[in-house]
Amino acid sequence: MVKKARLAAGMVLAACFAQAAVAQEHTALKAGFELPAHSGKKILLFRPTVRVGAQSTGGMFEPNADWTDQARANLDGALAARQAALGNTVIVAPTAFGDEARLVEEYQALFGALSQAVIQYQFFPGNRLPTKKRENKAGVFDWSLGSGVAALPGAKDADYALFLYNKDAYGSTGRKILQVFALLGPGIAVKSGEHAGYAGLVDLKTGDVLWLNADMAMGGDVRTADGAQKRVGQLLEGFPGSVAAPPPGKVATTPVATKP
Repeated sequence: MVKKARLAAGMVLAACFAQAAVAQEHTALKAGFELPAHSGKKILLFRPTVRVGAQSTGGMFEPNADWTDQARANLDGALAARQAALGNTVIVAPTAFGDEARLVEEYQALFGALSQAVIQYQFFPGNRLPTKKRENKAGVFDWSLGSGVAALPGAKDADYALFLYNKDAYGSTGRKILQVFALLGPGIAVKSGEHAGYAGLVDLKTGDVLWLNADMAMGGDVRTADGAQKRVGQLLEGFPGSVAAPPPGKVATTPVATKP
């Protein structure tokens, strides 16, 4: 019994370490790109894509409208408090309707898909695509959303676009029970919960992704104001040209340009 308990404990620890190793944050910057603070450049901020729900026993994502609405409000507030810390003028993207709204949604979805591709094929060398092996340099970062980003609402008034994607699936009771039984039984590591976040800066003329920060195991419960502050801090960590962030809970007083 003692040996079995120790083996089970070892499996749990191994699974935790393996999960932590895979889930480390990764950041990439396009070669040659620089964005000094107070450069006079303008950043078009699109409202984040936010998905919050539960993870079923079988691992399926089950959206929760109330959690999503609360998380969206919390993340919006956290972003507003941190805008001045981005180091350059931030323009909030105008509210879009009709075809323009669909265009924004398409590019937000494209950004999410591209970020996942970067994680799978760029950040982990064993999976790197042949087109990303140029000159066998692991540091080559060359991804794009396409020049069509220039048609996005508000693009003509800015130099760069900032896209953010956030997905949280909180493990259900059934999923957590399955995780324990899988470890104590066949010794299989079952992940409970998913907390993914991507933030990317895109050139509004070329569509090139200039900076990307991606983390598949983010911290902070976005359903709370404090958790959303932590999440936004992680999403924008290392943002080009960023300056010291204001204290948590305090909205920056530096004037920020907005668009109605």
